Amino acid sequence: MGEYYCPEGDSAMAAPAAPARPSYGSCDRRYAKQVFDNLHGSISLDPLALQFVDTEEFQRLRDLKQLGLTYLVYPGAVHTRFEHSLGVYWLAGKAMDNVKTHQGEELGIDHVDLQTVKLAGLLHDIGHGPFSHLFEHEFLPRAIPGSTWSHEQMSVLLLDSIVDKHAIDIDNDHLKMVKEMIIASSKFATTKSAKDKHFLYDIVANGRNGIDVDKFDYIGRDCRACGLGCNFQYWRLMEGMRVMGDEICYPAKDYLSIHKLFSTRADLHRTVYTHAKVKAVELMLVDALIEANDYLGISLHANDPEDFWKLDDTIIKSIETAPNDELKKAKEIIQRIRRRELYKFCNQYSVPKDKLEHFKNITAQDVVCSQKSSEVLLKEEDVAVSNVKIDLTRGKDNPDFGCDEKFPITDDRVSHLLPAYNEDRIVRVYAKKPELVEAVSEAFENLQLRMYGEKTQVHDTPKKKRIRSN
Repeated sequence: MGEYYCPEGDSAMAAPAAPARPSYGSCDRRYAKQVFDNLHGSISLDPLALQFVDTEEFQRLRDLKQLGLTYLVYPGAVHTRFEHSLGVYWLAGKAMDNVKTHQGEELGIDHVDLQTVKLAGLLHDIGHGPFSHLFEHEFLPRAIPGSTWSHEQMSVLLLDSIVDKHAIDIDNDHLKMVKEMIIASSKFATTKSAKDKHFLYDIVANGRNGIDVDKFDYIGRDCRACGLGCNFQYWRLMEGMRVMGDEICYPAKDYLSIHKLFSTRADLHRTVYTHAKVKAVELMLVDALIEANDYLGISLHANDPEDFWKLDDTIIKSIETAPNDELKKAKEIIQRIRRRELYKFCNQYSVPKDKLEHFKNITAQDVVCSQKSSEVLLKEEDVAVSNVKIDLTRGKDNPDFGCDEKFPITDDRVSHLLPAYNEDRIVRVYAKKPELVEAVSEAFENLQLRMYGEKTQVHDTPKKKRIRSN
């Protein structure tokens, strides 16, 4: 190709002016990008969403597995917070599209509302730490006793940091609403700054009844990754949702779909998230992180977003490659995990229904102090305890749901097969060394007799397991 000459002043050959950058809430497809998700198919990312996705802080989510160490038990569970965040972004947009189609004019829904809710869906999990909930609920309470740290709060702090660091052009009022939507279902939820359209806060993280697109995505995604069947069909609820009394409501005929949402979530907690082997691995990793905390300063990074975003699941490699001899014990624990030499599960029991209200977590000290007589004298460091809570997302209360005029639907009008209680608490005990299984099992049985006057575990620790461990 030869060169072309453009005479000065000849506007016909002049380069076209760069198009103006799209405004907040713009739907200009020229600036959008498509990504393909294995759960939802093609997802279109708008220009503002792309600015956040292309930051190093958001790309970090690729190195945070959605289910932490669960992949060691369910090998397919290697999906990450990155694809989950894209999925919630897409579902938030679909939910808003549906409401806008049926009630857009009535409610005054505009592109700004759509953009705000989608951004909340995209960014709701950027504050998760290494191995997701393990960091928040298992590691930090041990590293910083009394810690009230939450990933929702860190998401808000990190969002401010991202906007400032990458000079993302977003109005302060819009940013404030995004942050309020992110923490809407947490104990740190704040007063809604919006004077109206409070239903927008029900879509991503519903603090009112727990029915939100965050659950719609992770339930389907986790079931698929773990090879489990999923009878919950989120699209039925998406199609039926309507706004009444400034709240998201659902048709009365969809009560079974709502029940399946919460029952499927409870099943995932029971069979996947709190699987006995998964908890054994998590207890071991937490011990390793505690051993490495002083050297690596892991817990110190938890309060500074500038440092925090650099923490991800690769912290295991940081421990393994550290030259310092102080990490010898942490390295040994990780090597045990890799060799599948896990803490030995001894037994478990469900807390009796009449004891649930005043239940306090069982500790290793409780088990050790229940030892009566044995050839081996147990120490606290020999025992690991996992206190598992499984509910329908509202603790011991049943999630409220209804469609208005609006009206709630009581359980007895739905089915007599629904559970009478909405919460389980399970206590599991592990021996950190195989030769201690029998001693720990006996102490655990004594603990149950002391607390409840009977052994509440389903069965005794099998003799085969006790013999095999000696």
